[in-house]
Amino acid sequence: MMSGAAVTAIRQRAFASALAMGTLLALDVAGAAFAAEINVYSYRQEFLTKPFIERFERDTGTKVNTVFIRRGLLERLKAEGANSPADIVLTADEIRLHELAEHHLLRAITSPVLDRNIPRQYHGTGGLWYGLTTRARVIYFAKSRVAPEQLSTYEDLTDPKWRGRICTRSGYHIYQLSLLASLIAHNGEEAAETWLRGVKANLARRPQGNDRAQVRAIKEGVCDIALGNTYYMGLMKADPKQRVWADAVAIFFPNQEHRGAHVNISGVAVTRSAKNLAGAVKFVEYLSSEDAQRLYAEQNFEYPVKPGVPWHDEVASWGRFKADDKNLVEFARFQASAVKIVDRVGYDD
Repeated sequence: MMSGAAVTAIRQRAFASALAMGTLLALDVAGAAFAAEINVYSYRQEFLTKPFIERFERDTGTKVNTVFIRRGLLERLKAEGANSPADIVLTADEIRLHELAEHHLLRAITSPVLDRNIPRQYHGTGGLWYGLTTRARVIYFAKSRVAPEQLSTYEDLTDPKWRGRICTRSGYHIYQLSLLASLIAHNGEEAAETWLRGVKANLARRPQGNDRAQVRAIKEGVCDIALGNTYYMGLMKADPKQRVWADAVAIFFPNQEHRGAHVNISGVAVTRSAKNLAGAVKFVEYLSSEDAQRLYAEQNFEYPVKPGVPWHDEVASWGRFKADDKNLVEFARFQASAVKIVDRVGYDD
């Protein structure tokens, strides 16, 4: 029987041998364990992402770790750099995705699956990001005081007939900036500034609150029309306290005889620092599938980007519409110009 000293010596030699000769094997094992999970930084709340994440985990055996980040995603990824644990980012606007791309924080991916499932206007440059769901920026109007025949385009909101009758949220909010950037892309910066001045002249009150607050203001008679995203109609109808606001209004899709209504996206991207690239690509591809598209869109009353995926019944009740098919990258590029216009106009003052 060996002495304790002999056993210790053997263990020490074995450990040294593992360090000298078995490092690659150890790394392979660790890599396999790491590859069994992906890390997601998400602007989108858990109730929106949980259903499709659970389905992905069940179907693939890949664990998805999610960190909800309400603000500061850009700054966090910049600070973490190559050491960031994030493989994936989920956001609620193309401008945020464009900012991440501009700071070289995203990794371009290409995939026949994504090319097949996601229309080109919802692709970031070179595959740096992809849209997953859309929402239209529409006109909410008081059913008792406005006839839909009185409405037509975003541009028409400057007409004096709307003097003192419009409500919006802050001009600096990302939803408003996205719409203004689209107007710059289509009509030029000078025309977009003239438009914003015209809308400001027609405001019923200083810009304030969120999109739901604008609908409430319509219900309370503060204004007759407001700009808002479509999905808020579904969210308000699902809330017993807010349903009365939703029942007072209807949705109008602008510019249907022209370029179509402005749409924004929720989107996904792979980070430049992604450690589990294969798992990240698999996750993005899954999000473009019919199953995931339906789950994701229904949670927030949004539109799936994959053609042919059925809409939620509530969403379908708002009617079919023509969406602006210009690539969203073209709008995101004008974000800085949009901010400057809001400054010059003093829109929130």
